[in-house]
Amino acid sequence: MTGRFVIDNSVTMSWCFADEANPYADAILDHLYGHTAIVPFIWTLEVVNVLLAAERRKRLRQVDSLRFLTLLSALPIVVDHQEEKRMMKGLLALGRSSDLSSYDAAYLDLAMRNNCPIATLDKKLLEAANKAGVPVL
Repeated sequence: MTGRFVIDNSVTMSWCFADEANPYADAILDHLYGHTAIVPFIWTLEVVNVLLAAERRKRLRQVDSLRFLTLLSALPIVVDHQEEKRMMKGLLALGRSSDLSSYDAAYLDLAMRNNCPIATLDKKLLEAANKAGVPVL
């Protein structure tokens, strides 16, 4: 396996909330030292959406959200930007065949295209990765 892996939003956001901390997500964070995570562009929108929702529910303050984004930006996480038309057709087909949302299909597609493992807490994505032969960290 390469030094790269795909990380999804379920793992990322568990680092933000103390009540969602878990050994798996902590191990993935530790794994980032010496490795690079790659994420689809949708990841940025998902992170921001979770932060906004948490602020609206008074679960986080604005300063907490900004602090978390600053911490994320210091990690070796690279956003993948790929050609939009290929991505839309490919994600539609992958979502259909794997019974995934377009968001989850984007993570699986990225892992498949880069021949690297995936880190996720999402059970449906884990199942689809296993069926597709994508290693899971």
